Amino acid sequence: MEPLALSACSIVTCLGAGREANVAALRERRSGLARCTFETVELDTCVGEVTGVDQVVLPGTLRRYDCRNNRLAQFALDSDGFAERARAARARYGADRVGVFLGTSTSGILETELAYRRRDADGRLPADFHYRETHNTFSLADYVAHALELTGPAVVVSSACASSAKVFGNAARAMATGLCDAAIVGGVDTLCLTTLYGFHSLGLTSTRPCRPFDAARDGISISEGAALILLERTSEAKSRVSLLGVGESSDAHHMSTPHPEGLGARLAMQGALKHAGLAADRVGYVNLHGTASRTNDASEAAAITQVFGPAIPCSSTKGLTGHALGAAGAIEALLTAFALEEGFLPAGAHTETLDPALNVDYLMAPRTGTASIAMSNSFGFGGANCALLLGLR
Repeated sequence: MEPLALSACSIVTCLGAGREANVAALRERRSGLARCTFETVELDTCVGEVTGVDQVVLPGTLRRYDCRNNRLAQFALDSDGFAERARAARARYGADRVGVFLGTSTSGILETELAYRRRDADGRLPADFHYRETHNTFSLADYVAHALELTGPAVVVSSACASSAKVFGNAARAMATGLCDAAIVGGVDTLCLTTLYGFHSLGLTSTRPCRPFDAARDGISISEGAALILLERTSEAKSRVSLLGVGESSDAHHMSTPHPEGLGARLAMQGALKHAGLAADRVGYVNLHGTASRTNDASEAAAITQVFGPAIPCSSTKGLTGHALGAAGAIEALLTAFALEEGFLPAGAHTETLDPALNVDYLMAPRTGTASIAMSNSFGFGGANCALLLGLR
């Protein structure tokens, strides 16, 4: 594929708002996970909650879109000067030539959950509840496009935890076929009752901060976050990091369990390498999907060794940020890009004793890196898999 520059970016996680806060936490292995006190949730688990979301005020003309998910999207637009950079791109290319491709898993479902608590005596939802602009999955891209005054293609991908990784592929294809000249990509997902109680009911949440690749790992830590990236052709941008390849697959093995031998993960990683025209030995680091569930980590380790062998440095940043579900792919792609630019390989957090059955070079401390190319993995329920290849220019 033609490399595409990550020419502007914004990130908001439980580690803080903006690149500086997130890079500092990566360097220090400082986690943002804490005991769950979200809404009325009564679960013995840890989450990654973003501070300040409820203080975000949407522009008056867009108040119908008001929900936690869109407030977090606005938080990201306001961080790292992203909205200004996006509007500059609109001026360069035209409003109809900048696309919006975003991923989410549950969008503004919390708004619906809260609205159901306020039904009247006849069971009617409150008049100030606006499904189309909040809960509706497309609400996210619709809001961002309106906020930036963009009229190009607008798409939301909701394919579980691979959602905001897959949008890189959607955008690259749209640009290659001439549908747009630049694209806003990324993802936003927020805490809600559905995911917290849903993952708990599946026995997948840990009672402590998640421990990817640990011998005693026992589940995930759900979180929220947002990442936005402006993709442009490298000839149009001065960014140091480019998207080199995207690999997607569907292993269709099980609704909530990955293929035990990592089939789908392997196909996605090999697809990204083929798309970029690169051999596996060119990759110097892999940001693992690494959720800290027993089956996910074992499956991914098997796939990593099949593609790269056991010696490639790798780690999961979910011990720092938690698992932001539909936003995880874009968040972790940005964390990977930041690490490449800053010249270090990030380590996992909370992992204490590596599982000897997972034969990989899992980083227990940040390592000064010479990597110029890295991969970021995202694997979702139903076998929806995506691997992104990023490289320094």
